[in-house]
Amino acid sequence: MSGTGDATPERGAGFGHVVRSLLPRRPRFMRGARVADPVRSPVIRTERLLLRPHRLADADTWYAWQSDPAVIEHLSWPLRSRVESWIHLMHRTRHTRLEQLNDFLALGIEYQGRLVGDVSLHLRSLEPETRRLEIGWLVGPEWQGRGFAREAAEGMLGLAFDRMHAAVVEAVMTKGNHASLLLATRLGFEEVGERDGERLTVLSAERYRAMRDDRPSGSASAGGETVPPTA
Repeated sequence: MSGTGDATPERGAGFGHVVRSLLPRRPRFMRGARVADPVRSPVIRTERLLLRPHRLADADTWYAWQSDPAVIEHLSWPLRSRVESWIHLMHRTRHTRLEQLNDFLALGIEYQGRLVGDVSLHLRSLEPETRRLEIGWLVGPEWQGRGFAREAAEGMLGLAFDRMHAAVVEAVMTKGNHASLLLATRLGFEEVGERDGERLTVLSAERYRAMRDDRPSGSASAGGETVPPTA
């Protein structure tokens, strides 16, 4: 598991903190420059998966993961109560855009109508020549070992490089998260150092396209199919 996250109440946060977390954030017109071709509420179909915005109907599954120490071991998330998990998921449902600096897009990974994980992109810089995004992924323990994390990550990398024209995508993980490091390596990421005591891996646009061009003919598309938003 590798992840970027949004600011939500920590476990044991007071009532006032929770209320403030539910208030609207700073209006977008006050947040500065925008990319020329923003991504809004994308839906991505891969060979087996549907990557789509999160829904509050997923609350039970989301809580099961967020209350499991083994699931959050390598994430920055605390263990959350059912209420705290619901609030966190509610925030997740709002993270549907990549348009302005520090925008965070989180999509649920769906397989045969069931939520099996989460995949995300964080827009870290806007300049076209150096545009940088950070990717994160999570697959529930009962769904691991089926290649879902790789397939979902490939779908998001297609969005990052082909739609957002990223120059580089980063993945950050704890030093003990060997599974995520192995997946990142298979996706083409290269370890370049540390950030805040964690492993920093990067995938450049040139390397991404070279690896995609080297795929055998007839293999599944790395980027999946981006479906126009329904709303």
